[in-house]
Amino acid sequence: MRFENLYLAGVGSHLPETVPAPDDGSGMVSVMVAGDTPAVDLAAQAGDIAMKRSGHEPDDFVALLHSGSYHQGPDGWSAPHYVLRNTIDRPITALEVRQGCLGMLSGLRLAAGLLHDEDDAVLLTTGDNYGTPLVDRWRASRMFLLADGGAAVVASRRGGFAKVLAAGAVSHPEMEELHRGGETLFPPDLSRGLNFEERVAWWRDQWAAGVTPPMGHLGELVSEVAFRTLEEAGSSIDRVKRVCHVGFTEGPLTDIYLDPLGIDAAKGTWELTRTTGHAGAADPFIGLEWLWTRGEVEPGDHVLLIGTAPGMESGCAVVEITERSA
Repeated sequence: MRFENLYLAGVGSHLPETVPAPDDGSGMVSVMVAGDTPAVDLAAQAGDIAMKRSGHEPDDFVALLHSGSYHQGPDGWSAPHYVLRNTIDRPITALEVRQGCLGMLSGLRLAAGLLHDEDDAVLLTTGDNYGTPLVDRWRASRMFLLADGGAAVVASRRGGFAKVLAAGAVSHPEMEELHRGGETLFPPDLSRGLNFEERVAWWRDQWAAGVTPPMGHLGELVSEVAFRTLEEAGSSIDRVKRVCHVGFTEGPLTDIYLDPLGIDAAKGTWELTRTTGHAGAADPFIGLEWLWTRGEVEPGDHVLLIGTAPGMESGCAVVEITERSA
């Protein structure tokens, strides 16, 4: 989907202190760990930074879209309204985008439909803290080490440091079974925690018993949505200066992102993500802030933000930098 008048007016993140990663061949150096800081506070602190950078006043905001990949707080409670109260603090709608690690990228497309007047703005936030007894951040998946952190971005019609040229998504719903394995759908067993490797092992046993698991490759979704959206944006992978991707470990990152896109790690944000870990939906926007504030992207440069989520689905956005960081 191509956009004519959609901008990123401000971006911010809250990055906890890091702890060393295990020397297990993953290529990771360290992972962010937030201790007992709630996920929604990580999101709200990032939101405050993004708002201050945006130049928008609280009265300009027409909505807040919040996302998270893991539990945000008590069942039946509204995390988006907590973030709203601790950022904009205005009587506007606050919605939760439940799409795992694509929450912010998908939220950006939703935000476009909420911006009507020239001064309208939407705050997108995300935050996760995986430091609970039900999650082993080091062993939940061979594809990544789970990191805590928050990120936020302000979508605007008025202008900003980057113009959104196009955004899109593509899914392979037949693969949704891979992320539930043999777990029951009802009643949901919340005591099992978040462990993708257990589900992989279940499918491995099923295959050995003659049951073929759903087939597909995330890299194919990544390349399909990226090249289609780049074409809609009037850009190309060669035109793109940098790619902001999720914080996967080195092997999966290469297999799912770098090789399908035909780029090397230097064009991505591996230098950063190998020190932060996989912070859910925050990763692409943490990467964008890192590039922009360091002056590694300048006006006229195209940047591809891309991610994947259970479903399976891949989504991306192509932005053109319009301003230098102060």
